[in-house]
Amino acid sequence: MDHTDPARILAEAEEDHDSVLELTQALVRIPSRAGIDPYEPVIQSLTDWMTAHGLTPGVLHDTTGAPVAVTADIPGTRPGPRFVLDACLDTAPFGDEGAWTHPPTSGLIEDGWLWGRGSSDSKAAVAVFCHLAARLADRADRLRGTLTLLFDLDEHTGGFGGAKRYFEGPDAPDDVTGVMIGYPGTDKLVIGGRGVHRAQLHVHGVSSHSGGSKTTPGAIDKAAHLIRELRAAELPPPADDFPLPGKLTVTAITAGQGYSVTPDLCTLNIDIRTTPAFDDTAAAELLAATTAHVDRSWPGTPPTRIHTHTRWPAYALPPDSPLRSALLSAARIHHRHPEPKIAGPSNIGNYLAGLGIPATAGFGVEYTGLHATDERFRTDTVPTVQAIYHTALATLLS
Repeated sequence: MDHTDPARILAEAEEDHDSVLELTQALVRIPSRAGIDPYEPVIQSLTDWMTAHGLTPGVLHDTTGAPVAVTADIPGTRPGPRFVLDACLDTAPFGDEGAWTHPPTSGLIEDGWLWGRGSSDSKAAVAVFCHLAARLADRADRLRGTLTLLFDLDEHTGGFGGAKRYFEGPDAPDDVTGVMIGYPGTDKLVIGGRGVHRAQLHVHGVSSHSGGSKTTPGAIDKAAHLIRELRAAELPPPADDFPLPGKLTVTAITAGQGYSVTPDLCTLNIDIRTTPAFDDTAAAELLAATTAHVDRSWPGTPPTRIHTHTRWPAYALPPDSPLRSALLSAARIHHRHPEPKIAGPSNIGNYLAGLGIPATAGFGVEYTGLHATDERFRTDTVPTVQAIYHTALATLLS
């Protein structure tokens, strides 16, 4: 029997359909909101299932001992590349639970949709990837290389602690050839994204009584001047091979207390989306030059301090990327035609690009309500998603 045959792969995915939904329901019914719920219950549920289905799960911990990821390896009998299937096991918060049609931990299936927080982002992907891995574990003698499952428990905090522990920890593998991230959505395959450069600008002024006879250079007024200058900066236009422009946004302003004091400190959070034409270095230079210019316009005030918070590069997989080609070809085989897309928001693929690891993202179940009220996904899209990933891996690991 040819276990790489697409028709056979789809048939196996259809056989797994009910089990995938049952595992997704079980995971959705265990709250795992990032930074809110304990993760041990959802870890136990998932690892019990994995063990019962022939997988060997492990739990990664950070330096404090907190669990940050569940992993499992499916090694082939012949040497070869390592490909990672990645999905998050933590979720966004519930929001107003009273606004939900069904409770956010119901896991209810109704009218062809499975409801609940984390159902689409990304517990359905966790369930799909587990079933796919169980299938491949039964035919490891036909695999060249290793398939790794990586389920991050620190994704929705923005910390990506599980990914960082896996890819940069003391036992990090050095043979990762590519990562496929199971974010939901059937219409697009994310093959790139704008980078991100985030910084806090600590803008200094002079403190005084607001009712005094003399006007002092307050930090808020100086920060307003700086914001105007930053917003007026001209960023390079998009290019043919990277169709999105750079973008600068002020996302937080913190200053002052009460009414009678002119504040001497105003802190700005600056989020800059970078591109190959406007990269991390250019973003840093823009902040440095603009703050220096504004500082010169405000004599008698201390200079602005820049604290860089996050730096992830922009990336785009080329058309001949094996990872990109394998997934898009597999999608066509199964009569789907997702559009390769360079995303505006950054994702974990940007972090991986900084490590030199190619990644795809944003291909998964059809969904609605992501991070919002009434999150849910279409259950009939599950078998095709599983079959596409299985077909792609049959190519990459054969």
